[in-house]
Amino acid sequence: MRIEKIVVGEMEANCYIVYAENNRQALIIDPGDEAEKIKRFIEKRKLNCLFIINTHGHIDHIGANNEFDFPIMIHKDDEGFLYDPALNLSAYLGFPFSSRKAERILDDGENLDLSGLSFRVIHTPGHTPGSICLKFNNFLFTGDTLFSQGIGRTDFPLSSEEKLFKSLKEKIFTLDPEIEIFPGHGPNSTLSREKENLLI
Repeated sequence: MRIEKIVVGEMEANCYIVYAENNRQALIIDPGDEAEKIKRFIEKRKLNCLFIINTHGHIDHIGANNEFDFPIMIHKDDEGFLYDPALNLSAYLGFPFSSRKAERILDDGENLDLSGLSFRVIHTPGHTPGSICLKFNNFLFTGDTLFSQGIGRTDFPLSSEEKLFKSLKEKIFTLDPEIEIFPGHGPNSTLSREKENLLI
């Protein structure tokens, strides 16, 4: 499995393309902006993208959804964010945005194996009600739940600091501490390093 990070948009969100080297099957995590930059990488590597996963429903992670024809997946508690500019924060930025419909709604604990790309969905409410992390072997895509030296903001509509810390304590920091995290913004880290930073 290979991972490509593409930083997109004014908020410098991390879009990830995860693909299998043997069959070139791929998925896109959080295409928030700059669809052409993402498409260029896909074309250069001759990848066959199967679907998009949004780790949550904020504009900087869903903003380029409509520029692709691949099926969209999102957690059930953030599905409404796709269509509501107030919830996805685009209304506050002055350009209300509604994503196209999600073809598959995800739930906590699902184990998906799609053409050799196997991962587990971990529901981590807090930053948004339907925030998820995606675990691929010893890699964890954390969206805006956990960053290098930080956590997601909880001052947005339907955010909850209490729920975010509960998610971290009960679902994330119980995993192998040496797992490498791929956050929604900024550099990679490890769970052990971030647990020490947060003193949890």
